[in-house]
Amino acid sequence: MTMTRIDGKTVFGIDVGGTTVKCGIFSKEGELLYKDEIPTRTQEKGRFILGDISRHIEELEKKFSIDRGDVLGIGYGVPGPVQEDGVVNGCVNLGWGKVAVAEESRKLNGGIASAAGNDANVAALGEFWKGAGKGSGSMLMITVGTGLGCGVIVNGRVVFGAHGAGGELGHIPLVTGLTEPCNCGKTGCLEQAASATGIIRAAQRKLRQSDAPSTLRSLDHFMARDVVDAARNGDALADEVLNYSCRYLAQGLAVAAGVVDPEMYVIGGGVSKAGDFYLDKIRAAYRELAFYASRDAKIVQAALGNDAGMYGAARLVLDSLEA
Repeated sequence: MTMTRIDGKTVFGIDVGGTTVKCGIFSKEGELLYKDEIPTRTQEKGRFILGDISRHIEELEKKFSIDRGDVLGIGYGVPGPVQEDGVVNGCVNLGWGKVAVAEESRKLNGGIASAAGNDANVAALGEFWKGAGKGSGSMLMITVGTGLGCGVIVNGRVVFGAHGAGGELGHIPLVTGLTEPCNCGKTGCLEQAASATGIIRAAQRKLRQSDAPSTLRSLDHFMARDVVDAARNGDALADEVLNYSCRYLAQGLAVAAGVVDPEMYVIGGGVSKAGDFYLDKIRAAYRELAFYASRDAKIVQAALGNDAGMYGAARLVLDSLEA
C-alpha cells in the first residue's frame, strides 16, 4: 500500500475507537488505497477527537496530493448509539454526551459530505459491501468481543432505529440465572453469556461450582480462546461452557430471525477465529431454535477483520450521497 499520489474520486472511512482512530482512504468503488491510525484523545470529554481527525485528513490530502474537490465524503463509525442524521446519543468510551458528528465534520472539513453510524453497524455494512456478506441482500453481523456488537443490514441499508439503537442484539434480555449486572445496568443480557467476557465468566462459574477436571484449572488467568482451545482438545468442562455460550448466541439469532429474517449471519471478533469448531455449535443450535422458514440462513465467519469498520464508514457516506 505504498504510494506517493492518489488520483480520482476518494472517500475517507474513519473508525473511531477508545484508544485509536483508524483512517482509511478508499476509491469510490471500495478499494482500500491507504490506511493508518492516530491516537484517540479522550481528555476533556473527547472534545479534541473530531478536530484531530480533520487535521489528519488534511495531512493525508497533502501527503497523497489529493484535491479536496475529489473527496466525495467522510464516514465515521463510533462506539455508541447513532441516529440516522449522524447525531451520537452519548458515547462513554469517548467521553461524549450528545454530539452531532456528521454536522461537526462538515463544519471542520469545509462542507465535505459526512455521515456517522454505530461502529457495529458500520462494520456490518463493511462486511456486506466487501466482505463475507458481499452479494447478499440482507445480513446480520455479530462481533463476539468484550461485549456483543451487532449490526443489521436490510435491502443494503443499515437499520439505525428511532434512537440509534437498532441491532443492539447484545442487550436483549435472554439469559437466566445471573445475578451480576451487564455493563448497560440490566441483568440477563445476551452478551453476558455470548460475548468473550461471557465465556470467561461462565467458565469461572463452572470451575467454582464443579470438581470436574479441566485444563483450565492450571491457568491463573485465561481468555475465551483458552476455553475454546480446551474444548477443541477434549476438555469436557470447557466444551460444556462453550455449548452454553453458543446456544445462547443461537437463541439470539433465532429471535432476530423472527424480526428481520436475514439471508445470512456473519460472525466476527476474536472468538470467531476458532472457525467451524465454534460456528458449527452455533449452526446446530440455530437450526433447532429458529422458525422453520429461517433455518437455512447461512452462518459464516467475517472476512475483513479490523478493517471492516473503515470499509463500512466509507460505504455509509457513499450511501448518504445517493439517498
